[in-house]
Parts: sequence; structure tokens; C-alpha cells
Amino acid sequence: MTIHTDPSATYRCKNCQNPVAFRAELLSKNYLAKTGRAFMFSHARNIVLGPKQERSLVTGVYTIAGIFCSNCGEELGWKYLQAYEARRKFKEGKFIIETAKIAKDYY
Repeated sequence: MTIHTDPSATYRCKNCQNPVAFRAELLSKNYLAKTGRAFMFSHARNIVLGPKQERSLVTGVYTIAGIFCSNCGEELGWKYLQAYEARRKFKEGKFIIETAKIAKDYY
């Protein structure tokens, strides 16, 4: 079995293969979203932000914006814009991407 730990590995939109994040930007694998498991990234690329909205999530109320693939429009997850609890402020500016919506490539 080969274990890939290459920090340049790329996460791509499963629908169109558009690159959306790098392995080096992966902060956590412990999130849940609509389709199940999700990852938190420090940055995302080739995405479009949806409208700002207030949403009640498992850990509290946040202002978020949906994130969509800039190529095919597939909804990938969301970006935390504002956390209302001091202990959740670290999430601000971070991206949650659903694992069901991405594939990992090694180059």
C-alpha cells in the first residue's frame, strides 16, 4: 500500500476536475456537511461565493456563504464569514468542502 503525503496533492471538483485546494491547505478532516464528511481548508481556489446567510450549525450560529466550483457551478461547501462565539472565531475565513464533492490527485 502506498501512502501519499505529498503536500502538493490537489483536491479537485469531482464533477469537472477543476482544482479547488491543495493538501498543504488542509486543516482538519473532522467536519460534517449535508452529504456527510467534510474537510476544513485554509484556502480554496477556482470557486465562486454565494450570497451571505446566517446559518445555525452543530457548533453554533455563523454567517456563511456557499462555495461553488467556478467551472461547473457544483456546490462544494461553504466559507465561514463570521462566528458569533469567541471560541469559534478561528473558523472565520476558512472553507468547508464536502468530501463527496472532491477527488484527490497526486502529481
